[in-house]
Amino acid sequence: MIKTFSVTNIGKKRKLNQDFVYTSEVPVGHLPNLFIVADGMGGHNAGDYASKLAVETMVEEIALSAEQEPEAVLRMAVEKANAMVNGSAKKAPELEGMGTTIVAASIEGSTLSVTNVGDSRLYVVGGHEIRQITRDHSWVEDMVRSGGMGREEARNHPDKNIITRAVGAEDSVKTDFFSVTLREGDMILMCTDGLTNMLNDEEIRMVLDGARDIVEKAEELVRRANENGGRDNISVILIEPGR
Repeated sequence: MIKTFSVTNIGKKRKLNQDFVYTSEVPVGHLPNLFIVADGMGGHNAGDYASKLAVETMVEEIALSAEQEPEAVLRMAVEKANAMVNGSAKKAPELEGMGTTIVAASIEGSTLSVTNVGDSRLYVVGGHEIRQITRDHSWVEDMVRSGGMGREEARNHPDKNIITRAVGAEDSVKTDFFSVTLREGDMILMCTDGLTNMLNDEEIRMVLDGARDIVEKAEELVRRANENGGRDNISVILIEPGR
């Protein structure tokens, strides 16, 4: 039996929570379950509008999709969300420039299907190791991959929040897709950069290994991110797939 817990927190520095989280342990369209994390960007309230609009559009699109394969379902949903956010920004001057990250996932048996745009992440944690499945679409990640910057330097770089892809930022969007075979005991973590900028991967793994249950694990991650500065909104979805 699948077990999930989600939490979103404004953090210590922001006046508005621009993150948006969605979870469904029951089927949405042809997907057996659905989990989405979004981190909006844009002035005033445009960021929170972008993240909410994108996620709600995706859920609606997935519910109505005739596609059977998770990759096709998720890709088309992200493309529809991009069109909605981009179109809304063009119609209203106060929403100009808004966009959002997206990481979305669904689990069927031992197969995890994931899509992402931006720098919100999905990890698989198990067997005392943590694996980042998604790839950040950010300027610092591009620098790391090209050999121009070390991983630790990237974590602390002043431009680490510059993302190179976002849902709604342009007329079209390119999304990455990953299919992962889960092992017995694996846990899935989906989160915004409000967590990963405040805790490194090993710190996250130690919290998940140490806390008693799924609720305590998620709440402890948020508490630690705020303790370390809480410079951004913090959103977490934890999933124990079960068998």
